[in-house]
Amino acid sequence: MRANLRESAGQRLFEQWLKPMELVEGDDCDTVRLAVPTPFAANWVRSHYADRLLLEFRSQLPAVRAVAIETRAPTVAVALLNAPEPLPTPAAPNAQVATPSPTSASVAAERPPLDPRFTFDRFVVDASNRVAFNAAQALAEPGAPRFSPLFLHSGTGLGKTHLMHAIGDAYLRHSPGAVVLCMSAERFMFDFVSAMRARDTYAFKMRLRGADLLLIDDLQFIAGKDATQEEFFHTVNEVMAAGKRLVISADRCPQALDGVEARLISRMGMGLIADIKPPEPALRRAVLERRLNDLPGVTMPASVLDLLADRIGSSIRELEGAFNRVVAYAQLTGERVDVDFAVATLGDTLRGAPKRVTIDKIQKLVSQHFDLKALDLVSARRARAVARPRQIAMYLAKRLTTRSLPEIGRKFGGRDHSTVIHAVKRIESLRDQDREVDGAVRTLLRQLEG
Repeated sequence: MRANLRESAGQRLFEQWLKPMELVEGDDCDTVRLAVPTPFAANWVRSHYADRLLLEFRSQLPAVRAVAIETRAPTVAVALLNAPEPLPTPAAPNAQVATPSPTSASVAAERPPLDPRFTFDRFVVDASNRVAFNAAQALAEPGAPRFSPLFLHSGTGLGKTHLMHAIGDAYLRHSPGAVVLCMSAERFMFDFVSAMRARDTYAFKMRLRGADLLLIDDLQFIAGKDATQEEFFHTVNEVMAAGKRLVISADRCPQALDGVEARLISRMGMGLIADIKPPEPALRRAVLERRLNDLPGVTMPASVLDLLADRIGSSIRELEGAFNRVVAYAQLTGERVDVDFAVATLGDTLRGAPKRVTIDKIQKLVSQHFDLKALDLVSARRARAVARPRQIAMYLAKRLTTRSLPEIGRKFGGRDHSTVIHAVKRIESLRDQDREVDGAVRTLLRQLEG
């Protein structure tokens, strides 16, 4: 069996993750219990090789229905993992492979590889993310959930994944026997397609719908994937009907997700939608202080922390990356960290890379400038107070992005490309005639072009 695992995983992964496994004797004859040295290793094996291990054991012991990965020290080692490889046995005609039942033991192998760094007490909170943070804590509380699903949305690197892992961590603390499943929407699609090809969609469905807490990250990746969305819709329905907890994240609000079915967007709206806004300098400074406290023996002047917090504001992830780079370069060179050293180390990162203007950013700035809701720009409202800002936003999208006219139209509530052409021509004409319109466009251009 070890030879098969070594071949499928590769020598390096096998030596690091699978070789240390030992079998543990137990009373349950249909469940194989495997012990690994650390909780981190257990999470990795569960996430990447639980299904493969189950198939390997069932090829030799057909009665096995589940594999449980544990971290406690093994009591009695069993020699099955080291047994010589058996000669292949021809399968009987029309032989059927039994499908594992969705028992708690089998689904327990699906515990997510939660990052131990991503907990609620390590999430720095301010006004930009407080609603999302409080909602995440509420969903993780014991008892019946007050709402479900929770939909988190923000730009990249602002803390969505941190909050999702924190929900899983907190939920398992008060409900250690619960089944928690965490995956990206891209992984959901991959597993679903694999199950269809293997003609084993039942096991896939039971795996997800048997979870007490289901966490799906980056929903935007299934946009336009009709078959995947169909299965995801039914999964959401089953989870919600059973009163279980569901958390979904994306890089924009549900109504702005192009290529996602309306009925699925409607289900997202039945729960709580919370956004995370870009961090203010005070929050960025607090994050850096937290990061510095995590590194005993590392010192960094306040002036350098202020420099990083002021100049790197696009995402927390980029901010932490710049901090780590300064620390690493200082340790490798032995130089003292000061402002000059940070500037020399980070270079273009501090000077700022060219901004990539997106239609989402245009819609956000235009709605703020005209004191509208972001949804007004994609709605069917034709009032002048909404129609003119919408035309300005379309004009800016045509001028500042590489998106085609039909793509721009779809981003504004599914409008036709001819509507976009009309909007562009109208604003071009008004800029020569209306000082107020021209002033608004100039202001928005300055903000978007940085």
